[in-house]
This record gives sequence, structure tokens and C-alpha cells, in this order.
Amino acid sequence: MLDPGQGRTKTGYLWALARDDRSWGGDDPPGVVYFYAPGRHGAHAETFLTGFNGTLQIDGYTGYNRLTKPSRKGGAPITVAYCWAHARRKLKEVFDRDGSEIAAEGLRRIAGIYAIEKEIRGTSPGQRLPARQARSAPLVAAFGDWLQAQCLRISAKSRLGEKLAYIHRHWDGLQTFLTDGRVEIDSNSVENLVRPIALNRKNALFAGHDEGGGAWGRIASLIETCKINGVEPFAYLKSTLEAIAAGHPTNRIDDLLPWNFKPSS
Repeated sequence: MLDPGQGRTKTGYLWALARDDRSWGGDDPPGVVYFYAPGRHGAHAETFLTGFNGTLQIDGYTGYNRLTKPSRKGGAPITVAYCWAHARRKLKEVFDRDGSEIAAEGLRRIAGIYAIEKEIRGTSPGQRLPARQARSAPLVAAFGDWLQAQCLRISAKSRLGEKLAYIHRHWDGLQTFLTDGRVEIDSNSVENLVRPIALNRKNALFAGHDEGGGAWGRIASLIETCKINGVEPFAYLKSTLEAIAAGHPTNRIDDLLPWNFKPSS
């Protein structure tokens, strides 16, 4: 999951990139990386992701569009997975405000898809994928037909029309979870990993220049990765700095990563 602007500094933004495989039993530990950029333009994400080829779960921020193009710098076009929670939120906003029956119908259809995800949560990708293809895919296809019909009926300038158009624009990426058992239906779990820095924006304001922003990103990456791996950040930072000062060999840097930390008695 990639999210821009999680921490605002005086001169730019911290972008957050998080990975969490625990929901499907992956072997890799969860981690969060914050990188500093002077703005929110998609070019910064393109630069940071140089060399990455794979699937990226993102929200609807238009700056990411360049990542999916054949002309993408630094690698092949990235496959994107869009978030069903964001799609659901759009309809919920309309329903809460206007009581729209069309929005209510969309929410009921999405709830059916989520009910299947609830049943298969925690299973392996090899178990999730066939369940999604057999049970979720028909519901998603039916939702797509319903969405297309509503977009033709409702003015794109209306509040509901705008929300439906948002879902329609991201339709391909909303189907990615049907073809890859590792992909989540939404980005909620990963957003929970990057949310602490969004709630802590005032602490980032001390970064009055680019070097300060970069330093804050590195510190935030270590602290938040410690927290999601059940490691006490102060104990980790103290022990790691002491190890470096004592001449810890550079070819064993992996020993100092948060998920490998073993506190002394």
C-alpha cells in the first residue's frame, strides 16, 4: 500500500509504503517505510519505486496513474489493486446524506462480496483465490453490470453520479483481488499501519528543510516498523545504536532490522 502525504513537514511530505502479509499467512514480517519528497506529485512515487515490478495497492490518487503506463520510468507498468473500502465509502456518503436507494443497493451488493472475504480471511492465497473466483467473481461481475446501468441513467454532475463515476474509473483495479490470492479486498489493514504518522503530523513540522524531512522519514520507518512487530522502539533504537558504535559488521546489517531484535534481559 502506498499513501502520499501521511506526514506534512515545512518543506514537503512523507509518503508511506507498507507491507503486511499476516492476513494470508505470509512469511515476510510487516514493515512500513516513509520516504520524504518535496511534494505529492506522482513523479516522486515513480522515483521511489524504481526497480519495483509487481502489484501495488493504492487509493484513487491520480498521481499514481503514471505507474501503470508503458512509459513508466524505472520498470515495467505496475499492476494496481484499488480499495473496495474506498468505493463503499463513496456510496455510504451519499446514502447518509440523501438516503439514496441506489446507493443503498450498491452498499448491499458490496456487503455480499465482503461476507465472502470474512469467511476466507486468514487462509492461504491458494485457498483464497479459488474461493474468490468461484464465489466472489460472479458478485463482482453483477456489480459491474449494475454500475454500468446506473452510470448511464444518472447525471454525472449529480452527487451520486460523481461517486459512481469514481468507482467506474477504478473498476479494473477493483477486480485485481480476484486474480491474486495475496491481494486484499481493501487497504484497511495497511492503512492502519501508516495511520500513526498521520496522527502525529505536528512532530514532523520540525523538519524545516529537505535533510530534516529525510531524517524524519528514516526515524519514522524504524519506529513504526518496531511497533507493528511488537518491539519497543526505544529499546530497539538504543540497542541498535550501541551495536553500531561497537563496530557491528556491515555484512550483518540484517541482524539489526526490527523484526530480528532480541531484547536483553
